[in-house]
Amino acid sequence: MSGRSGKFAGEDPFTLARSWMAEAEQSELNDPNAIALSTVDADGLPNVRMVLLKDIEPAAFVFYTNYESQKAQELDSAGKAAFVVHWKSLRRQIRVRGLVTREDGPLADEYYASRSLQSRLGAWASRQSQPLKSRAALMAEVAKVTATKGINPARPPYWGGYRITPLEIEFWADGEHRLHDRFQWRRKSVGSEWDVQRLNP
Repeated sequence: MSGRSGKFAGEDPFTLARSWMAEAEQSELNDPNAIALSTVDADGLPNVRMVLLKDIEPAAFVFYTNYESQKAQELDSAGKAAFVVHWKSLRRQIRVRGLVTREDGPLADEYYASRSLQSRLGAWASRQSQPLKSRAALMAEVAKVTATKGINPARPPYWGGYRITPLEIEFWADGEHRLHDRFQWRRKSVGSEWDVQRLNP
């Protein structure tokens, strides 16, 4: 672990990730918690899309989505995923690869309840990833849901969270003359000790 100091210092990658996120929240103009989430389909063909990371727990990263979406089907099927978060203002990024489980309990209820009413109703109205005839059809569905679900809709049974428990985390910072600093935290299994090494840029 020699050579890790300054922005890379610390003995826990989740604490370090939270620290970097806190810095990004002060400098990024839009969505400092936006991550590019990568999955694979049944044929092994990759997919990537932007989602919002909602929590960095003591041992995992959490985001929320529609369980009927393509991303959810791929997450459930493979049980693995990867993501990268990149902050241009800080010239830093974090890459994560790991195992996926659902967050479908009280924490999902709590997060859903914290969202704006429009977002909660939208979760009911949208058939995520399915073909849509027109925006007008979507808005009509929102109006229908609003009339039936009221102002305090419960979390839809097909909407909740995913927790990524990493086997690899890489912290990257831009370096002069493209001689970047990279430190990879890696372990063989969840619960194993982390091995940390510096990587070539």
